[in-house]
Amino acid sequence: MLKKLTAEFIGTTFLSLAVLLSVTVTDSVLITPILAGLVLGLFVYSIGSVSGCHINPAVTLGLWSISKISTKDAVQYIAAQGLGGLAAFGVVAATIGGVSLGLVPEDSSVFLAELIGTAVFTFGIASVAYGKVAEAANGLVIGGSLLLGITLAVALGSGGILNPAVGLALGSTSLSYVLGSVVGAMIGMTTYRHLTK
Repeated sequence: MLKKLTAEFIGTTFLSLAVLLSVTVTDSVLITPILAGLVLGLFVYSIGSVSGCHINPAVTLGLWSISKISTKDAVQYIAAQGLGGLAAFGVVAATIGGVSLGLVPEDSSVFLAELIGTAVFTFGIASVAYGKVAEAANGLVIGGSLLLGITLAVALGSGGILNPAVGLALGSTSLSYVLGSVVGAMIGMTTYRHLTK
């Protein structure tokens, strides 16, 4: 289990760092989702065989909701992912200083945007979890699903986080972002399961 938790910590840290650094060097709305999708795709290929490469508490809870991970393992994964987000925050705070994604305040539209974006993202993940995608394409499908999910969430009016650990890295504890992504993950994965089982 230690290898799995280490992989989740490392993957979450680097995904969070990529998002944090992308928002500090560019004003482009497209750079962050593209970079996040590429980083996630890379980690699917590099640590997917170790831990499954959840690197997102919402994804872990979504997989738990369809019985793809035990409660005990899910709690440990989420702890490792939270620590990864905090580690990224610490690195950026120590080297660059304050970073802000320009997150909007608590709002039902933010909750809905995060829910929809995460549902789309995790629908793609579920296709991989159920073995409906050729293994060689796993990273492409999951990274592409993240790109699409973030783009939709941003277009619908949120910051497009779709990941509570990245939210922690950004210094956000907004319930709209956390709950929207968790509920969206459960909806995306259970919808896929019901459509294909």
